[in-house]
Order: sequence, then C-alpha cells, then structure tokens
Amino acid sequence: MHDFILTLSCADKPGIVAGVTSELFSLGANIAESNQFWDKDTDKFFMRIGFTAPDGVDKDAVERALKPVIERFEMKTAVIDEARVPRIIILVSKFDHAMLHLLYQIKVGALRAEVAAIVSNHEDARVIAEAEGIAFHHLPMAKGQKAEQEAEVLKIIKAADADLVVLARYMQILSDQLSTRLFGKIINIHHSFLPSFKGAKPYHQAHERGVKIIGATAHYVTPDLDEGPIIEQETARVTHAMSPDDLIAVGRDIESRVLGRAVKSHLENRVMLNGHKTVVFA
Repeated sequence: MHDFILTLSCADKPGIVAGVTSELFSLGANIAESNQFWDKDTDKFFMRIGFTAPDGVDKDAVERALKPVIERFEMKTAVIDEARVPRIIILVSKFDHAMLHLLYQIKVGALRAEVAAIVSNHEDARVIAEAEGIAFHHLPMAKGQKAEQEAEVLKIIKAADADLVVLARYMQILSDQLSTRLFGKIINIHHSFLPSFKGAKPYHQAHERGVKIIGATAHYVTPDLDEGPIIEQETARVTHAMSPDDLIAVGRDIESRVLGRAVKSHLENRVMLNGHKTVVFA
C-alpha cells in the first residue's frame, strides 16, 4: 500500500468531490482524510485528500486517472507521494533559537523532514550544523555582492533538491528576483504581529509604544517585505513592568513555535495559496 496526498483548487462547481472520489475509487484507493473549503468571496474551491492506494499504483497512475476530472473542472492539482521525506534548507543569521527548535522537532519526530543544508551569512551556526551532521555553507553578505551571494544560495537549493526554504531569523532582505522565483516555497518568521513594528529592534519599538500584546507571524516570502500570505500567528500578553529584554525572551519562544507549526503545515501539504491569503487545513 502507498500513501498519497492530493491537493486541488478550482472554481466552485457541482460534482467536484464526486468526480475526484470516483476516480480514486476506480484505482482501489481508500480515503483516510478529507478537508475542503469554499471561499464564497472568490467562489473558489479548495480540497486536500489523504488516501492509500494498492501496490502497483504509483504517482503517475494516480495523475493519469485524475486527468479527465482535472481537465473538466480546470483544476490546479498536486499529487504527493508520502514515501518521500521532504527536504528543507535553513537560512539563519546569528539568532539560532528558531533553527534549534526546528532541528529538535525533527529529532523527536514531530516534524517529518530532512535538513539538507544550513546557510548563513555568519559563522555562528557552523558548530550546530557540524554537530548534527548537516552541510553548512557560510555565505557572507559583502557590500554590493547581493546578486552573487543569492546566486550561490540558489545553487545550494537546486543541488539539494529542496522542497522548502526556511528563513529562521535570517537577517537579510531577499531580492525581488529571488523572492519571486521561490514564491510559495520559502517561509519567513517575522518577529512581530504583522504589520506592526517593522525594521530594526521591533521589541524596543513595541516597548516604547507600551504594547499589551506581542506576537510572531510566519508567512510566505514575497517581494513586498513582510507582506506575504500568512500561514501561522501567535500572541502573548505582556505588561508595563516588562523590559525590552523580557519581551525579546517571550518573543523568541513565540517565534520558534509559530515557525515550527508553519513549516509542519507546509510540509504536510495543508497550506494552499488563495491570492494574498492562505487556506490552512487542520
């Protein structure tokens, strides 16, 4: 038996679910999980189906069986063979808490993924990568060398056949070209509850404004800085008695958890892009 995930989106019409499930039935597949959502504002339909197929039914066979219904409803689809472990590339600078959380989640089996490489513009993370047996690439960001540095990053991503790039507090702004090229396959953790307090020292900004709630946002990267489709968010209450360092400590915990959940949802194919928004199936 083989486990697969099917995701699809299209204009909403009668018969979509019946058409898809009938084709899966014809393969002898057994549906283990099904989630669907109709966005009434755009009249767009989204669906995620987890199913088991008999031996001898591979990804190509599933795609061939689904082709008629895909064409009939003009669907955008993806068929994922769950036998393959997703591969990720982590980009990090000096703050390593979010990266360490991801590595721990993988180690204990809460996150099914393989870290193909860790890339950094600093040397700080090398010792962690070497301890974990992960390839480490130090790519410093010299003035005027952004294009060359990003070209090296892209080479590493291609060579690793990575499914996802994770910016785990990577303190560099990606170019519009790289952001566009990797759209939908690169996730960032923003150290505030978007869209507040952009730029340097966000927790100091929050402290100066006397905020009562701080948070973190995981989102897909786009050329619009910190404005990409949101995947996951979390907040925590804070008080007037807390210093900027206290806020940073609380914020780091939130950032790690939020990024971990967003990466898990993406790698389990539970996130579907819906214009400037996302549909995230539980």
